[in-house]
Amino acid sequence: MTALDLCADWPVDNVSAAVVKHSPGAATVVSTHGDLSKVFRLASLAKPMTSWATLVAVEEGIVDLDADLPEPFAGQPNCTLRHLLSHAGGYPFDGKSPIAVPERTRTYSNGGIELAAALVEQASEMTFAEYLHLAVFEPLGMSDSTLNGSPAHRIWSTGDDVVRFLSEVRSPTLLSAATAADAVRVQYPTLPGMVPGVGRYAQCPWGLGFEIRGDKSPHWTGARNSPATYGHFGGAGTLMWTDPHTDISLVALTDRPFDEWDTAALRHWPQLSDAVIEEFQGQP
Repeated sequence: MTALDLCADWPVDNVSAAVVKHSPGAATVVSTHGDLSKVFRLASLAKPMTSWATLVAVEEGIVDLDADLPEPFAGQPNCTLRHLLSHAGGYPFDGKSPIAVPERTRTYSNGGIELAAALVEQASEMTFAEYLHLAVFEPLGMSDSTLNGSPAHRIWSTGDDVVRFLSEVRSPTLLSAATAADAVRVQYPTLPGMVPGVGRYAQCPWGLGFEIRGDKSPHWTGARNSPATYGHFGGAGTLMWTDPHTDISLVALTDRPFDEWDTAALRHWPQLSDAVIEEFQGQP
């Protein structure tokens, strides 16, 4: 029995999962479950992909990560793209009217991610869906990935394509090494906040689009995951993480909304994560 065989016990109709081992400049899929070519809605796994495209725009010089947002995007002063991408801008879960000043709390916000994408859209003079396709999906060969709606949670993709994305994040080709490292480094480390559906934390670390595990407990990753683990889970019953201390990534996509099996998911997902690390840590 392999770690991914645990997916067979999940209360979902379909699950597509993969384990990836990383080495310098390479990524190898070492275990799979289900059909990795099946298309699923990623839900909030979209946020890291949207952030990656936004950082491409930063490196192209069409937007600035640390400048105050211009009108009409500035709902309040002293708010930057860095704030929006790290959920530190003070915007609510949904909506674009701020409820707190920047750097006060880690307020998880679809609206903030949507504002960031809208700024890229204006600066690039194309829809964000087009920009995301040209900046990320096309060069990475993510041919089955599409954005249809909010860039915070409306990307459809496959296990194969999510593997391609995580491989890019681990060994970046579209961003400089410094920018890529910034994306998975904790921004504003002292901020309290919550991970919706999981818990509230005195310190709630987040990168630029990526949740960072830190010392959160409880958590949807496993007890064996290092604090440096980064990734995201989605309300469509999806998850992806990379643990740079073990050079392992995990992708698991399902077609059952998280809020229909949240208690079970928060039992099954950490169990799977721990089993994956136990099976593959130390393997080449």
